[in-house]
Amino acid sequence: MTVRLHHPARKSFDSVVDDFFNSIPNLWNDGYNGINLAPVNITETAEGFNLDVSVPGINKEDIKVNIDKGLLTISYEKKEESKTEDAKTIRREFGHRSFKRTFTVAEQVNADAIQAKYENGILKLYLPKKEQVKDTPKQVVVQ
Repeated sequence: MTVRLHHPARKSFDSVVDDFFNSIPNLWNDGYNGINLAPVNITETAEGFNLDVSVPGINKEDIKVNIDKGLLTISYEKKEESKTEDAKTIRREFGHRSFKRTFTVAEQVNADAIQAKYENGILKLYLPKKEQVKDTPKQVVVQ
């Protein structure tokens, strides 16, 4: 453990660096009301596509998943937080922001059978592929 003499007119280099990097999130967040993108992992199997969307700390009831005109849209609208008069925030390093992701759905996806499940902060979507009609070979008789 290191003990340092605190003098208000002089800051250590470590303190200056810490203050700078700790203020960066505030520079990004102050006055910014933009839409964030939730990170997504997409995998394909022979049966379909799996989308895993990282959305920790959000209630599943607040997540909207829509498919319209070949577009799959996943969104969350942040609700107003109630502020308490008796508590003062000293540090805020995370929060929830609205987001919206839109993906083009391939023709081979069966849009009517898409499934969604939310567990442990991950929204898991399964987009099954349509069963392809296999052409049976036939022989044409030449006359």
